[in-house]
Amino acid sequence: MPQRSYTILVVPDRASTTKRFRVGHRAILATCAAAGAATLALSGIGIHYAGLIDHAEDNRLLRDENAQLRSQLRLVQEKVAHIDETLDRVGRFDQKLRALTSLSDQERNLAIGPLDAPDAHDAEAIEDAHDDLGEKLEALVDEAAKSERSLAELQRYFEDQKSLLASTPSIWPARGWVTSDFGSRLDPYTAHRVVHKGLDIANRAGSAVIAPADGVVVYAGAESGYGKVVVLDHGFGVKTRFGHLSKIEAIVGQKVRRGQQIAAMGNTGRSTGPHLHYEVRVNGIPENPRKFILE
Repeated sequence: MPQRSYTILVVPDRASTTKRFRVGHRAILATCAAAGAATLALSGIGIHYAGLIDHAEDNRLLRDENAQLRSQLRLVQEKVAHIDETLDRVGRFDQKLRALTSLSDQERNLAIGPLDAPDAHDAEAIEDAHDDLGEKLEALVDEAAKSERSLAELQRYFEDQKSLLASTPSIWPARGWVTSDFGSRLDPYTAHRVVHKGLDIANRAGSAVIAPADGVVVYAGAESGYGKVVVLDHGFGVKTRFGHLSKIEAIVGQKVRRGQQIAAMGNTGRSTGPHLHYEVRVNGIPENPRKFILE
Protein backbone atom coordinates (compact mmCIF):
# COMPACT_ATOMS: atom_id res chain seq x y z
CA MET A 1 0.00 0.00 0.00
CA PRO A 2 1.61 3.36 -1.05
CA GLN A 3 2.56 5.73 1.77
CA ARG A 4 0.64 8.98 2.00
CA SER A 5 2.68 12.12 1.67
CA TYR A 6 2.31 15.89 1.67
CA THR A 7 3.93 18.50 -0.55
CA ILE A 8 5.00 21.80 0.98
CA LEU A 9 5.51 24.72 -1.43
CA VAL A 10 7.86 27.54 -0.44
CA VAL A 11 7.21 30.68 -2.54
CA PRO A 12 9.79 33.49 -2.04
CA ASP A 13 8.69 37.16 -1.96
CA ARG A 14 10.82 38.00 -4.92
CA ALA A 15 10.75 36.24 -8.20
CA SER A 16 12.74 33.09 -7.90
CA THR A 17 12.30 29.40 -8.19
CA THR A 18 9.53 27.95 -6.06
CA LYS A 19 10.74 25.15 -3.84
CA ARG A 20 8.85 21.98 -3.15
CA PHE A 21 9.25 19.70 -0.15
CA ARG A 22 7.67 16.31 0.02
CA VAL A 23 7.04 15.06 3.57
CA GLY A 24 5.74 11.63 4.41
CA HIS A 25 2.73 11.13 6.64
CA ARG A 26 4.70 9.04 9.15
CA ALA A 27 7.40 11.70 9.46
CA ILE A 28 4.75 14.30 10.31
CA LEU A 29 3.23 11.98 12.92
CA ALA A 30 6.67 11.28 14.47
CA THR A 31 7.46 15.00 14.57
CA CYS A 32 4.15 15.78 16.27
CA ALA A 33 4.67 12.97 18.77
CA ALA A 34 8.18 14.21 19.60
CA ALA A 35 6.90 17.77 20.01
CA GLY A 36 4.11 16.56 22.28
CA ALA A 37 6.51 14.53 24.39
CA ALA A 38 8.86 17.49 24.67
CA THR A 39 5.95 19.72 25.69
CA LEU A 40 4.86 17.25 28.36
CA ALA A 41 8.42 16.92 29.65
CA LEU A 42 8.84 20.68 29.83
CA SER A 43 5.46 20.99 31.57
CA GLY A 44 6.49 18.34 34.13
CA ILE A 45 9.79 20.09 34.75
CA GLY A 46 7.99 23.40 35.19
CA ILE A 47 5.46 21.91 37.64
CA HIS A 48 8.26 20.21 39.61
CA TYR A 49 10.25 23.46 39.75
CA ALA A 50 7.17 25.38 40.93
CA GLY A 51 6.71 22.75 43.65
CA LEU A 52 10.33 23.17 44.74
CA ILE A 53 9.83 26.93 44.95
CA ASP A 54 6.69 26.42 47.10
CA HIS A 55 8.57 24.00 49.39
CA ALA A 56 11.47 26.44 49.71
CA GLU A 57 9.05 29.22 50.64
CA ASP A 58 7.31 26.93 53.17
CA ASN A 59 10.70 26.00 54.66
CA ARG A 60 11.66 29.66 54.96
CA LEU A 61 8.37 30.45 56.70
CA LEU A 62 8.87 27.49 59.06
CA ARG A 63 12.41 28.61 59.88
CA ASP A 64 11.17 32.14 60.61
CA GLU A 65 8.33 30.75 62.74
CA ASN A 66 10.72 28.48 64.67
CA ALA A 67 13.10 31.37 65.27
CA GLN A 68 10.20 33.47 66.61
CA LEU A 69 8.99 30.60 68.80
CA ARG A 70 12.51 30.08 70.20
CA SER A 71 12.74 33.78 71.00
CA GLN A 72 9.35 33.75 72.73
CA LEU A 73 10.25 30.54 74.58
CA ARG A 74 13.50 32.07 75.88
CA LEU A 75 11.57 35.15 77.05
CA VAL A 76 9.02 32.98 78.87
CA GLN A 77 11.83 30.90 80.37
CA GLU A 78 13.49 34.04 81.72
CA LYS A 79 10.19 35.19 83.25
CA VAL A 80 9.59 31.75 84.77
CA ALA A 81 13.12 31.77 86.21
CA HIS A 82 12.44 35.22 87.71
CA ILE A 83 9.15 34.01 89.22
CA ASP A 84 10.97 30.96 90.56
CA GLU A 85 13.60 33.16 92.26
CA THR A 86 10.86 35.42 93.67
CA LEU A 87 8.93 32.47 95.08
CA ASP A 88 12.16 31.12 96.53
CA ARG A 89 12.77 34.44 98.34
CA VAL A 90 9.15 34.46 99.51
CA GLY A 91 9.60 30.91 100.81
CA ARG A 92 12.77 31.79 102.74
CA PHE A 93 11.10 34.87 104.20
CA ASP A 94 8.05 32.77 105.01
CA GLN A 95 10.22 30.27 106.91
CA LYS A 96 12.01 33.08 108.75
CA LEU A 97 8.67 34.51 109.84
CA ARG A 98 7.56 31.07 110.97
CA ALA A 99 10.73 30.74 113.02
CA LEU A 100 9.31 33.54 115.16
CA THR A 101 5.97 31.80 115.54
CA SER A 102 4.59 28.46 116.56
CA LEU A 103 3.42 27.81 113.00
CA SER A 104 5.08 25.19 110.81
CA ASP A 105 4.85 24.31 107.13
CA GLN A 106 6.63 21.05 106.28
CA GLU A 107 5.21 20.59 102.79
CA ARG A 108 6.64 23.67 101.09
CA ASN A 109 9.25 23.05 98.43
CA LEU A 110 10.01 25.98 96.15
CA ALA A 111 12.88 24.37 94.23
CA ILE A 112 11.44 24.38 90.70
CA GLY A 113 14.84 23.91 89.07
CA PRO A 114 16.48 25.46 86.02
CA LEU A 115 14.87 25.53 82.60
CA ASP A 116 16.97 23.93 79.86
CA ALA A 117 17.42 25.98 76.69
CA PRO A 118 16.36 24.07 73.52
CA ASP A 119 18.69 23.36 70.59
CA ALA A 120 18.15 26.12 68.04
CA HIS A 121 18.10 23.55 65.16
CA ASP A 122 16.18 20.75 66.85
CA ALA A 123 12.39 20.99 66.46
CA GLU A 124 11.91 18.01 68.81
CA ALA A 125 14.04 19.75 71.47
CA ILE A 126 11.89 22.87 71.13
CA GLU A 127 8.74 20.79 71.58
CA ASP A 128 10.23 19.05 74.63
CA ALA A 129 11.23 22.43 76.09
CA HIS A 130 7.67 23.64 75.52
CA ASP A 131 6.25 20.63 77.37
CA ASP A 132 8.82 21.06 80.16
CA LEU A 133 7.90 24.73 80.43
CA GLY A 134 4.22 23.82 80.76
CA GLU A 135 4.99 21.47 83.65
CA LYS A 136 7.11 24.07 85.41
CA LEU A 137 4.43 26.73 84.97
CA GLU A 138 1.91 24.40 86.60
CA ALA A 139 4.37 23.84 89.45
CA LEU A 140 4.85 27.59 89.84
CA VAL A 141 1.09 28.15 89.92
CA ASP A 142 0.81 25.53 92.68
CA GLU A 143 3.68 27.12 94.65
CA ALA A 144 2.16 30.60 94.24
CA ALA A 145 -1.12 29.27 95.63
CA LYS A 146 0.76 27.68 98.56
CA SER A 147 2.60 30.96 99.19
CA GLU A 148 -0.67 32.87 99.16
CA ARG A 149 -2.28 30.46 101.64
CA SER A 150 0.84 30.47 103.83
CA LEU A 151 1.13 34.25 103.94
CA ALA A 152 -2.61 34.55 104.61
CA GLU A 153 -2.15 32.21 107.57
CA LEU A 154 0.79 34.28 108.80
CA GLN A 155 -1.23 37.46 108.38
CA ARG A 156 -4.04 36.08 110.52
CA TYR A 157 -1.52 34.92 113.11
CA PHE A 158 0.31 38.25 113.28
CA GLU A 159 -2.93 40.19 113.46
CA ASP A 160 -3.56 38.24 116.65
CA GLN A 161 0.01 38.73 117.80
CA LYS A 162 0.59 42.45 117.09
CA SER A 163 1.86 43.12 120.58
CA LEU A 164 4.31 40.21 120.43
CA LEU A 165 5.49 41.19 116.95
CA ALA A 166 6.06 44.81 117.96
CA SER A 167 8.12 43.56 120.90
CA THR A 168 10.27 41.16 118.84
CA PRO A 169 13.77 42.58 118.11
CA SER A 170 13.55 42.12 114.35
CA ILE A 171 15.82 44.84 112.90
CA TRP A 172 19.53 45.64 113.12
CA PRO A 173 20.28 47.91 116.11
CA ALA A 174 23.05 49.66 114.17
CA ARG A 175 24.62 49.87 110.74
CA GLY A 176 28.14 48.58 110.23
CA TRP A 177 30.21 45.43 109.89
CA VAL A 178 29.77 42.31 112.02
CA THR A 179 33.26 41.74 113.38
CA SER A 180 32.35 38.96 115.79
CA ASP A 181 29.41 36.60 115.57
CA PHE A 182 27.43 34.76 118.22
CA GLY A 183 29.08 31.64 119.60
CA SER A 184 32.53 30.37 120.44
CA ARG A 185 35.50 32.65 119.63
CA LEU A 186 39.03 33.53 120.76
CA ASP A 187 39.07 36.30 123.34
CA PRO A 188 41.02 39.24 121.81
CA TYR A 189 42.72 39.93 125.18
CA THR A 190 43.45 36.46 126.57
CA ALA A 191 43.46 34.39 123.33
CA HIS A 192 41.39 31.80 125.22
CA ARG A 193 38.29 30.30 123.59
CA VAL A 194 35.15 31.78 125.15
CA VAL A 195 31.46 31.99 124.34
CA HIS A 196 30.51 35.28 122.73
CA LYS A 197 26.92 35.99 123.81
CA GLY A 198 25.99 38.46 121.07
CA LEU A 199 27.06 40.26 117.90
CA ASP A 200 29.80 42.88 117.59
CA ILE A 201 28.89 45.52 114.99
CA ALA A 202 31.69 47.95 114.12
CA ASN A 203 31.32 51.47 112.75
CA ARG A 204 32.65 54.93 113.50
CA ALA A 205 32.23 56.29 117.02
CA GLY A 206 28.97 58.16 117.44
CA SER A 207 26.99 56.02 114.98
CA ALA A 208 23.33 55.71 115.96
CA VAL A 209 22.13 52.76 118.04
CA ILE A 210 18.38 52.18 117.73
CA ALA A 211 15.80 50.04 119.51
CA PRO A 212 15.21 46.82 117.49
CA ALA A 213 11.65 46.59 118.89
CA ASP A 214 9.21 48.30 121.23
CA GLY A 215 10.26 48.08 124.86
CA VAL A 216 11.05 49.75 128.16
CA VAL A 217 14.49 50.90 129.31
CA VAL A 218 15.29 48.89 132.44
CA TYR A 219 18.98 49.83 132.74
CA ALA A 220 21.11 52.71 131.49
CA GLY A 221 24.57 53.09 133.01
CA ALA A 222 28.04 51.60 133.35
CA GLU A 223 28.81 47.90 133.59
CA SER A 224 32.17 46.25 134.13
CA GLY A 225 33.74 45.17 130.86
CA TYR A 226 30.92 46.52 128.70
CA GLY A 227 31.38 50.23 129.50
CA LYS A 228 28.21 52.23 129.02
CA VAL A 229 25.23 49.88 128.66
CA VAL A 230 21.50 50.09 127.87
CA VAL A 231 19.11 47.20 128.54
CA LEU A 232 15.60 47.06 127.04
CA ASP A 233 12.79 44.83 128.28
CA HIS A 234 10.46 43.90 125.40
CA GLY A 235 8.12 41.71 127.42
CA PHE A 236 7.39 38.01 126.82
CA GLY A 237 10.72 37.24 128.52
CA VAL A 238 12.79 39.01 125.83
CA LYS A 239 15.51 41.56 126.69
CA THR A 240 18.19 43.22 124.56
CA ARG A 241 21.56 44.61 125.74
CA PHE A 242 23.74 47.23 124.09
CA GLY A 243 27.34 47.69 125.27
CA HIS A 244 30.49 49.82 124.65
CA LEU A 245 28.35 52.94 124.05
CA SER A 246 29.83 56.42 123.86
CA LYS A 247 26.57 58.13 124.78
CA ILE A 248 23.26 57.02 126.32
CA GLU A 249 20.16 58.84 125.05
CA ALA A 250 17.49 56.96 126.99
CA ILE A 251 16.56 56.90 130.67
CA VAL A 252 15.34 54.12 132.92
CA GLY A 253 11.56 53.67 132.70
CA GLN A 254 11.32 55.26 129.25
CA LYS A 255 9.16 53.52 126.66
CA VAL A 256 10.83 53.31 123.28
CA ARG A 257 9.59 52.34 119.81
CA ARG A 258 11.28 50.21 117.18
CA GLY A 259 13.74 52.37 115.24
CA GLN A 260 14.05 55.05 117.95
CA GLN A 261 17.63 56.06 118.76
CA ILE A 262 18.61 55.09 122.29
CA ALA A 263 22.41 55.55 122.26
CA ALA A 264 25.54 56.16 120.21
CA MET A 265 28.23 53.62 119.34
CA GLY A 266 31.51 53.96 121.21
CA ASN A 267 34.64 52.34 122.61
CA THR A 268 33.96 52.26 126.34
CA GLY A 269 34.74 49.34 128.61
CA ARG A 270 36.86 46.41 127.51
CA SER A 271 36.95 47.18 123.79
CA THR A 272 39.49 47.08 120.97
CA GLY A 273 37.77 49.78 118.89
CA PRO A 274 34.46 51.56 118.25
CA HIS A 275 31.70 49.00 118.00
CA LEU A 276 28.37 47.88 119.49
CA HIS A 277 28.01 44.67 121.48
CA TYR A 278 24.40 43.54 120.93
CA GLU A 279 22.70 40.71 122.85
CA VAL A 280 19.24 39.14 122.79
CA ARG A 281 18.24 37.17 125.88
CA VAL A 282 15.09 35.06 126.18
CA ASN A 283 14.19 34.23 129.76
CA GLY A 284 17.76 35.15 130.71
CA ILE A 285 19.40 32.81 128.16
CA PRO A 286 21.48 34.42 125.36
CA GLU A 287 20.14 33.66 121.87
CA ASN A 288 21.71 34.32 118.48
CA PRO A 289 20.42 37.79 117.47
CA ARG A 290 20.48 36.80 113.80
CA LYS A 291 17.53 34.47 114.48
CA PHE A 292 15.34 37.49 115.09
CA ILE A 293 16.57 39.88 112.38
CA LEU A 294 14.25 39.96 109.37
CA GLU A 295 16.06 42.61 107.30
